[in-house]
Amino acid sequence: MKKCICTLFCTLLVFLVNAQSDRQILLETKNTALLLSIGANQRVTQSYFGKKLQPADYALLKGGREVYLTAGMENQNEPAIRVVHADGNPSLELQYVAHKTISSGGDSSTTGILLRDPQYPFEVTLYYTLYYNEDVIKAWTEIRNNEKKPVQLTAYASSLLHFNANAYWLTQFHGDWAREMNMVEEPLSNGIKTLESKLGTRSNFYQTQVFFVSLDKPSTETDGELVAGTLNWTGNFRYSFEIDQRNGLRVLSGINPFASEYALQPAETFTTPAFLFTWSGNGKGLASRNLHNWARNYGVMDGNDNRMVLLNNWEATDVRFNENRLVELFGEAKKLGADLFLLDDGWFGNKYPRNDDKNGLGDWQEDKAKLPSGLGYLVKEAEKQGVKFGIWLEPEMVNPKSELYEQHPDWILKLPNRPENYGRNQLVLDLTNPKVQDFVFSIVDNMLTKTPGIAFIKWDCNRSMTNAWSPYLGSSRQSQLYIEYTRSFYKVMDRIRAKYPTLPIMLCSGGGGRTDYGALKYFTEFWPSDNTDPLSRIYIQWGYSYFFPANTMAAHITGMGKQSLKYKTDVAMMGRMGYDIRTNNFTPQELQFSEEAVKTYKRISPVIWRGDLYRLVSPYENNRAVLMYVSKDQNQAILFNYHLNSTRSDVFGKVRLQGLDPKKKYRIREINLFPGTTSAMADHDKVFSGEYLLQAGLNLSVRTTPLTSNVYELTAEP
Repeated sequence: MKKCICTLFCTLLVFLVNAQSDRQILLETKNTALLLSIGANQRVTQSYFGKKLQPADYALLKGGREVYLTAGMENQNEPAIRVVHADGNPSLELQYVAHKTISSGGDSSTTGILLRDPQYPFEVTLYYTLYYNEDVIKAWTEIRNNEKKPVQLTAYASSLLHFNANAYWLTQFHGDWAREMNMVEEPLSNGIKTLESKLGTRSNFYQTQVFFVSLDKPSTETDGELVAGTLNWTGNFRYSFEIDQRNGLRVLSGINPFASEYALQPAETFTTPAFLFTWSGNGKGLASRNLHNWARNYGVMDGNDNRMVLLNNWEATDVRFNENRLVELFGEAKKLGADLFLLDDGWFGNKYPRNDDKNGLGDWQEDKAKLPSGLGYLVKEAEKQGVKFGIWLEPEMVNPKSELYEQHPDWILKLPNRPENYGRNQLVLDLTNPKVQDFVFSIVDNMLTKTPGIAFIKWDCNRSMTNAWSPYLGSSRQSQLYIEYTRSFYKVMDRIRAKYPTLPIMLCSGGGGRTDYGALKYFTEFWPSDNTDPLSRIYIQWGYSYFFPANTMAAHITGMGKQSLKYKTDVAMMGRMGYDIRTNNFTPQELQFSEEAVKTYKRISPVIWRGDLYRLVSPYENNRAVLMYVSKDQNQAILFNYHLNSTRSDVFGKVRLQGLDPKKKYRIREINLFPGTTSAMADHDKVFSGEYLLQAGLNLSVRTTPLTSNVYELTAEP
């Protein structure tokens, strides 16, 4: 907090020294402009947001609607901020003081706009970071109390955007465990539509904090004006979409203030999480590519680096294993060509061995019965086989049957005078307590200090917050629990990353319970869903692909689903491919196929991980799904074709490709074929002009056999 106050103080000095007299504040990226105006009443309004204009055109844009609406004055719409001063006055007016571009680096710059109440010593600074080449804007606020007594914050949005159109369509993504990211598009009508979470730790469990708003008409992949948004926050969130009596739309984004009134102390600054958004005039596909480029460059841990192919033991052993069985699995990982073996749940606990999900969580010592030689032995044995070793953790949680629970009942979130409420037989640790933060950090630090060869962590979080009450915060600060928990999670991750800056860590939460860029700056990937049935995964991964690049989505080949091994492999290839399957049950042909598939995937993965994504045929509109990744230099592309539950009555026409250079010539080959089969595609191993592929397209579906798939590689000819 002292660092934040010092930074803000220095920033305010810059503001005061460099106060601008301009009446407009123009924020531009390569193709987008956000224009703010300062009115005669010194309030700041949004005058324009959309496609970049000619410089002289901005002077023609006047007025607009207030950029950060306050409560208690004349505003009668949903406010961005509401405060109650110490004297009971529930109003706030924010007038322009100064603005300044206060930092820049690479293709990004940050502008801060200082606003102040004319009657109370209370300030709000609006920040906008512009990522020029990515056409992405990041917005957040700093709210500072300079009064002598605490001020109550009851609303504190990160961003408020205004839109004017004839009609609006909202695309949202919702679901549940094992059925994440169901996409729904619907028109917005007058009133307020709210998307929110109150779940605390697993904030994305039911509603993923991403959306599209299309203007005037529903957007397609290639057509339509829209904004795509997501909140960089691993906690409760809320989006409000309000259409007023004049058909104007306001989009409010930020922390969900439910049960989270915040007492802002004198000289304290409250910093909201960043809201990330991008505008597109050419449909959802362009918006996705903007966000993917931003994510790889700025939003994800090591976003442009390679990822490892791993073999997980969960399906092969569950929690029933010993050292010898694990060493056998190291050999299976090596034979596959995997880079890493991941030891999942069940390796810890002695007084309460982790033989099921009711015991041992919180006791992070090796189970001496299962692993008498310890983790160090496993690391060395894995290295002998030529693979790296990773491990599963769930550091924020505890089982009642654990030594940790017995020793530290004051470290647990639970209501006084109420029975304990369990999710998956466990409780949440009180991460707001600095001692608990030290404990969670020490789990990772002690393990890596003792066994430095551990090369990967899967960080799980299997329950949301219910019946939550913090012994550390006490009765006076309980309304800050949800906020402080997320802040504390970040503090722990900051410490881990300071000491272990390059360690790959998977973000997991019983599936897609945590999928946000607030956390992904600490993690290299996330686990989209515990549902690994490939038919379901096509929809799940398709949904995530709108906002997250392929190298962030862990996609494993498992025994779930009755589809062929090839189909499962082809689906996993559209993300960060891995295995969690009994490979010793493979037939010789299946093993040969898998070994070749890993080699193929490693060869083509740079295009999948770092190329531009084009979704060509949606599974929501057709009984198949087609998508392709194109390298930045347009010399290589990987095309995926998946048949769903297609029938004889399905007629699939040619598919026009996207993203290729029309002047180049491309050879197309089907790859990842099962041993003993050849491509049935008539155009296999032929050369076409980019122009032909873009305009005439290809017939990818020679047969409409259900639950079959193809992978094609396009390579530019010299």
